[in-house]
Amino acid sequence: KLLTQTTATGQPISRMAYTTTETAKALGLDEVTIWRLTKRGLLKPNRATRRPLYAVTEIERFLKEGRV
Repeated sequence: KLLTQTTATGQPISRMAYTTTETAKALGLDEVTIWRLTKRGLLKPNRATRRPLYAVTEIERFLKEGRV
C-alpha cells in the first residue's frame, strides 16, 4: 500500500486520497515535481476541496504508465 497508516490498536486505515505532500512521499518525489506533473496533466488531482487531493487510483494509474 501507499502510505500505510494504523490506528492506536494497530488496525490499518484505508485512505482514498492523499495530499500533495503525502503523494510526493509515497512516490519518492519532491512536492515541486508533483506540481509539475500536475501542470503537464500527467497526474490529475481532485480539486473538489480547497487543496488538491490525489486519489489512490490516480496514483496507481500514474505508476502503471511509468511516465516520469
